[in-house]
Amino acid sequence: MTQSRRTVLTLMASALPGVAAAQAPWPNRPIRLVIPWPPGQATDLAGRVIAQRLQEKLGQPVVPENRAGAGGTIGSDVVAKAAPDGYTLLAGSSGPLTISPLLQRLPFDATKDIAPIAMFGVSPYLLVVKPDFPARTVQEFIALLKARPGHYTFGSSGSAATAHLIAEAFNAAAGIEALHVPFAGSAPSMTALIGGQINYSIETMAATWPLVRQGALRALGISLAGGSSLAPGVEPFAKAGGTLAGFDAGAWVGLMGPAGLPRPILERLSTEVVEGMAQPEVRSRFEGISVEPIPRATAPFTTYLQEQRTLFQTIIQRANIRLEQ
Repeated sequence: MTQSRRTVLTLMASALPGVAAAQAPWPNRPIRLVIPWPPGQATDLAGRVIAQRLQEKLGQPVVPENRAGAGGTIGSDVVAKAAPDGYTLLAGSSGPLTISPLLQRLPFDATKDIAPIAMFGVSPYLLVVKPDFPARTVQEFIALLKARPGHYTFGSSGSAATAHLIAEAFNAAAGIEALHVPFAGSAPSMTALIGGQINYSIETMAATWPLVRQGALRALGISLAGGSSLAPGVEPFAKAGGTLAGFDAGAWVGLMGPAGLPRPILERLSTEVVEGMAQPEVRSRFEGISVEPIPRATAPFTTYLQEQRTLFQTIIQRANIRLEQ
């Protein structure tokens, strides 16, 4: 055998394992699910539920990896720059992917560098007041505040936080004027509301519902157009009618990946998430972290994200909201 032929055969033999790996069906090795928040946060808990579901259905380990920092930007950027091979996924959420891109320059383009796969659900927001507040419905609340523009105050977990933006969206749709009082988190905001320092707040289910159940606060309405099984008897803002008709906002969580994911991989992941969210045990775990299970496959999830960006972009511009420096 000539030296040149021997060299060619040697190169072909050494390349075969790589070729075989490239042609092996996906997935053939562990998948990492980047969670851009610390352990215990809602997106982290939701991501771990889905990771377990995917691991069971795909037959490969799905390993959660917390990459917290910069309000979810650091971990999201890791995925935006990852190879689109289905082995790096993201537990996405509204903060870093819907809100932040509207307020600041990010190291990635949330609409071009990250691909929506499937939505898990939405964290609803409740309009809450003290039990002795004179209004008992959303309509009565709006009428009361319209009668005294600028007199009432509302709190939030911070300027430009999702709670602040949803409250501003509600105020604008309802045609009311109120003074915003930002706090360093939802807990101090709730404390101020209970103590009478502010008049109302529109905050997450996780922050408000335990206080409503204790009788410390009263819920007048909820931000999701279809209401929520997590807050039975609390009417959607949308049912107040008028300019609130169709109001639908919340903090979404969902599965995402790098742009350019092969269509078969994207569709398989989407199917597994949507089917998984129909399972009672999965739904129960989401309800336990105050996330309303509202699964959306890739196409409706993409449309929903576009609608949410438009909603929040409008309110940011109207209220001239800026990040605190």
